[in-house]
Amino acid sequence: MDRLLILELNEINFEHVLQYGSRVPTLSSLINHHGLSSTISERRYEELEPWIQWVTAHTGKPLAEHGVFRLGDIVNHDIPQIWEQLEDRGLKVGAISPMNAKNRTRDAAFFVPDPWTPATPTARPLLKKLYAAVAQAVNDNAQARLTLASAVWLMIGAAAYARPANYRRYLALALGARSSPWAKAMFLDQLLADVFIRETRRTGPNFATLFLNAGAHIQHHYMFSSAAYDGPQKNPDWYVPEGVDPVLEVYRLYDRIVGQIRATFPDARLMIATGLHQDPHPTLTYYWRLKDHVAFLRRLDVPFVCVEPRMSRDFLITCADTDAAARTAAALASAAADDGVKLFEVDNRGTDIFAMLTYPGDIGDDFIYTVGNRRFEGLKNDVAFVALKNGQHNGIGYFVDTGAPKGTHPTQFPLAELPQKIKAAFAN
Repeated sequence: MDRLLILELNEINFEHVLQYGSRVPTLSSLINHHGLSSTISERRYEELEPWIQWVTAHTGKPLAEHGVFRLGDIVNHDIPQIWEQLEDRGLKVGAISPMNAKNRTRDAAFFVPDPWTPATPTARPLLKKLYAAVAQAVNDNAQARLTLASAVWLMIGAAAYARPANYRRYLALALGARSSPWAKAMFLDQLLADVFIRETRRTGPNFATLFLNAGAHIQHHYMFSSAAYDGPQKNPDWYVPEGVDPVLEVYRLYDRIVGQIRATFPDARLMIATGLHQDPHPTLTYYWRLKDHVAFLRRLDVPFVCVEPRMSRDFLITCADTDAAARTAAALASAAADDGVKLFEVDNRGTDIFAMLTYPGDIGDDFIYTVGNRRFEGLKNDVAFVALKNGQHNGIGYFVDTGAPKGTHPTQFPLAELPQKIKAAFAN
């Protein structure tokens, strides 16, 4: 085998794919011809996070061994990942947006990190500029804030990488983004897929991975509007209009992307992995994100050196020393609404603090909260509404392999065995 491509369709529910059936014909056909296996990972709910499971999928080590618990923390570890392991065998590798992965390759065809992990890309100059623009757009998505420089490079990058067959799709997604906020995530995944196809065709790696996250994002926030959901919850009409199915929309996008990759590289072996999948959330929960993390921390008058926004509600605070970190962590941990519900989840790690804005209810103009013995107003002006939570993580993931006849892989296997399956494919 000369080429193996892996599509990391983060958290996609393949049981929903089967329910949609003929509306996603390429994915349905792959399952019918090659079978569907499930993967298992951690069992404790607090350990079911994609930035944990994808490290497992890339290293072959469960959380207890790799120890990477937070998004972006992979940069503090030197655990061999599948790309370096294959390079050691003399193979050329590539990656587009692998979640929580560190670029430790020596001579990759291309390696573009995810938007949340501070890693250095291996790419030609145009792709590096596009990566920086995507990272800025993704991290400031909740505030709909896009810098002029990022907008310019997104347009230049899209013009350079967008495939003509997808022009109409890009236009439809761009025009629909105002009324359908999920279209922005789909636009980005379509662009990442086109980048992946063009760079793979241009550089010819033996092994390349593509990570797509729009499906996970859309399931998290719009699952109650899916035709495959039969539970009691319902999204309000102001959030998703009656009869609109964002989950089906992103599944159909993925179906076309898989079909285009198969058509472009007909001789390549294709594996699809999801890492996790999602179950319906039992209640309606709000997601909020700080608009200006620095200004908010200054308002609380806590000591810090810098703060880095991460995915959605998360942010990383760096302090000058452990005493400063302890004071800042204690202040955030004490922050609570008048109803007693805490605003933040806080993880003090010495001089760094990983924090998450977790308040689950509505934040109105009259919202009051306390930090220690001080009372504050105006939180509504400090946060941006992200979405309503519809889906929650389940440790079961899914796996499809076009290089194996139906029934070849076990019905279920540990996610940590994925790197071994990849290496075994090159031994054949």
